Amino acid sequence: MNPTFQTVGIVGAGAMGRGIAQMAAQAGSTVFLFDLQPGAADAARQSLADTWQKLVDKNKLEATQRAALMERLRVVGDLASLAPCDLVVEAIVERIDVKQKLFGELESLLADSAVLATNTSSLSVTAIGASLKRPGRLAGFHFFNPVPLMRVVEVIAGLKTESVVCQQLTAYAREFGHTPVSAQDTPGFIVNHAGRGYGTEALRVAGERVADFATIDRILKDQMGFRLGPFELMDLTALDVSHPVMESIYRQYYDEPRYRPSVITAQRLAGGVVGKKVGDGFYAYENGVAKVPPEPPVPDVSSTPPVWVSPKAARRAEIYQLLKNLGASIETAQMPSANALILVAPLGLDVTTLAAVERLDPTRTVGIDMMLEDAATKRRVLATNPATRPDMRDAAHALFARDGKAVSVVKDSGGFVTQRVVATIVNIAADMCQQGICSPKDLEIAVTLGLGYPMGPLAMGDKVGPTNVLEILFNMGTVYGDPRYRPSPWLRRRGALGLSLMHEEA
Repeated sequence: MNPTFQTVGIVGAGAMGRGIAQMAAQAGSTVFLFDLQPGAADAARQSLADTWQKLVDKNKLEATQRAALMERLRVVGDLASLAPCDLVVEAIVERIDVKQKLFGELESLLADSAVLATNTSSLSVTAIGASLKRPGRLAGFHFFNPVPLMRVVEVIAGLKTESVVCQQLTAYAREFGHTPVSAQDTPGFIVNHAGRGYGTEALRVAGERVADFATIDRILKDQMGFRLGPFELMDLTALDVSHPVMESIYRQYYDEPRYRPSVITAQRLAGGVVGKKVGDGFYAYENGVAKVPPEPPVPDVSSTPPVWVSPKAARRAEIYQLLKNLGASIETAQMPSANALILVAPLGLDVTTLAAVERLDPTRTVGIDMMLEDAATKRRVLATNPATRPDMRDAAHALFARDGKAVSVVKDSGGFVTQRVVATIVNIAADMCQQGICSPKDLEIAVTLGLGYPMGPLAMGDKVGPTNVLEILFNMGTVYGDPRYRPSPWLRRRGALGLSLMHEEA
């Protein structure tokens, strides 16, 4: 092996530093591991020794290879021992003053040609290197935990970073077997920035008491294919990690409404209800397993009223076919009869607004989310309005569950659950492209690998249809009057012209 960097220093022997050290050694570099805490670097080396031994036991690594890796991984007792390094990566506390002090000391020890890299997840690379004599030698090199499994790394150029430094780090990441993506030095870079929509919008849905945490998680997993619901994900990452990132990005963007955090997570963090690691989060945990409340049963309804569908309903023809398949009695007159269940299917609007605008009887009106084809989802979502009668709610629930498909009934919301969360994700991603934070291609790669989404956010927008996403956002803006939902120019122009959200100007 002939790695880009022959000798690499890692400062910080926690989970991130240990993971980076493992990959650097496996890439063929000699690795010097340093941590201020006594014994931490030795413990990290022993942990990696155990990891490599397990690979030997599973016949995934030769014993001679393990011995060579152990020879290349060396613990040092002071920063001065890092002087021979071609590259030093810090993975220490997320405090800009501490990182600045460290890099100032490293710069005085290393050769002028050495590269300095910060694994910061949310601090400005430019600000970290501002006091250096050679700020051009510093770049962001942001890995995700666990480093050996999360095979994406963000390479971030500060304002003064030399292009050759980013080229070297990009090549080195590939030698790790990772996929490097290039990002501009903006709050949250790519992955943490793009991830703002999922959790924060789900928290707004919960804050409006549209549905409980478990129902929101079920809906987003079953309708859009997310592997973890937002509250499952926040419990896994823990609020002492995720909430400060929410606040940091929001404040660094001067209180941009699109990134607004939630009082729900602030309160839970203050109370120590941070997630799975303490056994108490959005879910309670017993022996590490979440205690998920059961779904409400399908109502037992003796008879189902005829169904009338609003002429303005999204996918109206598909709704008619679905109702026919379910054996419903369908009304096709211009207005519903006095006994009919009234069905609306808004994009971005709430059921209340449609009932008022279309002069429908709100006591009999129920909404259904038809943003996606029914066949493409594992769950149907219905929404009542404040006046909906319980018998009409139950009749709609029972009807749409007739074929065994899961049904969730939520309270009124502009955009139900999936519409508003997906539209927020897509809008933030589109604006990242508008700002030139990264290329559309790198955005899609970073999000799918770094966040585990079923597809990239731009592909998600193309699946829903940019025009439909625009309609959802415009209508949510009408319902809530919140600039959070204003469409990005990137999205608005491509939606207006019928272009893919991946389209870049010539």
